[in-house]
Amino acid sequence: MNFCSDNTAGAHPRILAALTAANAGAAMPYGNDELSGQVEKRIAEIFERDCAVFLVGTGTAANVLCLAALTPPWGVIYCHPESHINMDECGAPEFYTGGAKLVPVPGAHGRIAAADLDAAIGGAGVVHHAQPSAVSLTQASEAGTAYTPSEIGAVSEVARRHGLGLHVDGARFANALVHIGCSPAELTWKSGVDALSFGATKNGAMAAEAVVVFDKARAASLGFRRKRGGQLWSKMRFLAAQFDAYLEDDLWLANARHANAMAAELARGLKAIPAARIEHPVEANEIFVTLPEAVIRGLEADGFRFYRWMDDSSSMLRLVTSFNTEPASVSQFIASARRHAGATASAAQ
Repeated sequence: MNFCSDNTAGAHPRILAALTAANAGAAMPYGNDELSGQVEKRIAEIFERDCAVFLVGTGTAANVLCLAALTPPWGVIYCHPESHINMDECGAPEFYTGGAKLVPVPGAHGRIAAADLDAAIGGAGVVHHAQPSAVSLTQASEAGTAYTPSEIGAVSEVARRHGLGLHVDGARFANALVHIGCSPAELTWKSGVDALSFGATKNGAMAAEAVVVFDKARAASLGFRRKRGGQLWSKMRFLAAQFDAYLEDDLWLANARHANAMAAELARGLKAIPAARIEHPVEANEIFVTLPEAVIRGLEADGFRFYRWMDDSSSMLRLVTSFNTEPASVSQFIASARRHAGATASAAQ
């Protein structure tokens, strides 16, 4: 039973069926097919705004293309220290922007506070310094927490005052959205977001992400950047088919609700174990819990898989649920943790 990541889950059956259907017949290449146009219109409807949409195959591609459109090579991108762009993208943001500098802004529970961002920004107009250019937030954060519209709005106000663009890494955007309970527009452009990496892969797609730019003027270079970056798929209909099924009848929201519900249930069970300590509020589909080493080893022996966070010797685990996490798997994990915690407590007496 694997709680390592929502990337370990397969694709939703409806998305697989959509890929099979898209495989029939011929379709124009490079995004000139009917499905691609349909998805662009559907995304505009969901976000209540005419926007520029570029389908890509990976979350890293979505992030770096957004950031390259917002940031010159001499720019600064402010981000959380644990953000994916800072920790897990192998220098891709620096590469695709042509050398922009990432400046981490620490914040509790994976979120950047507006006041901390304001204090970190400096060097504007000084030729010796990299120039403040963009802010990147992660939604939901790497700690499994969600930014509210008011929190994003406060960050946006600081960004606007300093002339910075605002990007959101939305690999788990759906999970944050269903937790907050607002509209996609309220959680993005109405709160001041300029560009969104709109994730689907972690929430039921096979491999599909979308770059969504709410101010079309900022997207002028993105078609060329996508091509140059190797993300203009010739058979784009297969990316579009995934998004079409993902968005149809709100499958994306239903998948996220299930993943969040499984995480909440898992967190409730772990909180009842005296030896367990939940490290961050559980607001999406990730749980960070500290457990005694004996309990961790017992869980591993029982066949559960998970990541120790942030290194192999850590006693803090990251547990991630997905659209197809079975309630029985959650119950079995809780029962196993409870049993091993009880045995550890008895041995200590």
